[in-house]
Amino acid sequence: MKKEKLESLEIECRQESSEPIVFGEGNSEAKLVLVGEAPGAKEVELGRPFVGQAGKNLDEFLEILELKREDIYITNVVKIRPYKISEKTGRKSNRPPSKDEIAKFRRYMEEEIRTIQPKVVVTLGNVPLKSVSGDQKITIGEVHGEAIEKEGYYIFPLYHPASIIYRQELKKTYIEDLRKLKDFIVKHQFK
Repeated sequence: MKKEKLESLEIECRQESSEPIVFGEGNSEAKLVLVGEAPGAKEVELGRPFVGQAGKNLDEFLEILELKREDIYITNVVKIRPYKISEKTGRKSNRPPSKDEIAKFRRYMEEEIRTIQPKVVVTLGNVPLKSVSGDQKITIGEVHGEAIEKEGYYIFPLYHPASIIYRQELKKTYIEDLRKLKDFIVKHQFK
């Protein structure tokens, strides 16, 4: 039932955009849903969320939590790659999603969460945190590594793994937050 609902939601989403869509994937009965910001070039190329460099970050994430990719459901707030064209090279490069892009695709992410009914929604970065919580003033710096109760599930905000590439000082915090998430999952038997 959940799987069919997600499949029809994906079809609806694909009809809404001329850009390639990278829809969520994974276990429709998952207790943990992972929400990122938007797909990048590799995700669009392969048609799957969290592959390429993001996939390597996901592998570390799953290893620490002692989970497998097939145990969870993975999605993004925005289902298309937000990009700009470089004036120098003429190539696409990633950019943050616009408010319009977030508004256009957010309802699909919300419906994915409603359909799956997870116990924990892990948000990676500010865009997913604001989108899932519905609070535009909340910031990852204030609430990372703390469970936030929401109607029927918990939001567990983490820094986006890519932020560690640019800010090495966040690596230790990110790993500590992952360990807090693991303890939270074990304590509440959400595995």
